[in-house]
Amino acid sequence: MDKLQLVFDWSEVWATLIPLLVLTFRKDQPSLLRPIIIYLWVALFLYLSGNIISDFKAYLPSWLQGNNFLYNVHSVVRFVCFSHFFFQLPQTSFRTIKRFIPVIFFLFVTINFSAFENFLDQNQLSGNLLTVEAFLLLIYCMLFYLSLLREEEDLTSSQEFWVVTGLSAYVVINFFVFLFYVPLLTQNVELAIQIWNVHNIAHIILCIFIAKALYEPIGSRLRV
Repeated sequence: MDKLQLVFDWSEVWATLIPLLVLTFRKDQPSLLRPIIIYLWVALFLYLSGNIISDFKAYLPSWLQGNNFLYNVHSVVRFVCFSHFFFQLPQTSFRTIKRFIPVIFFLFVTINFSAFENFLDQNQLSGNLLTVEAFLLLIYCMLFYLSLLREEEDLTSSQEFWVVTGLSAYVVINFFVFLFYVPLLTQNVELAIQIWNVHNIAHIILCIFIAKALYEPIGSRLRV
């Protein structure tokens, strides 16, 4: 059981390596996926740093005893990268709505971390930030699918379809994980750990779908 938990604990790192490995022999990618590729490299750095801090904090200085602030940084980076990705999509529907989503996110970030939480808190990640991020990313995903229906496009084999499908699975699974994780930490730590394994599984799913997108043959790519 301990070995299985270790695999889950490090899944954020090894799962992120899956699409990056695909990228090593599928280097010719459209500019549309550049924000996703940037996200993967930043995510790998943040997840690897977080796991090193968690597992080797006994050897680290006192000011680096927690990795929770990295999840806050990761949340902002993920939102920015995927927002850029969605704005690059050649879809004409719901453009006005999509423009308001980043405004809502950064307005929330400003208010939340000015009045309620500390962005650099090492002892507790921000459930508020992660929940709002997941909700807004889900709106992006829903608008993507609605655009496909409205514009009668068949992009089910395109790269962007696989990216959005993976992201949809990630945010749908994790919305309630993020919403209840912090309260659970104060009530039942063991259950909270098990709940976070659900997040890790969702991250694996996301990475597999991104890998699928990167692996798509030239004929199914949407060049922009």
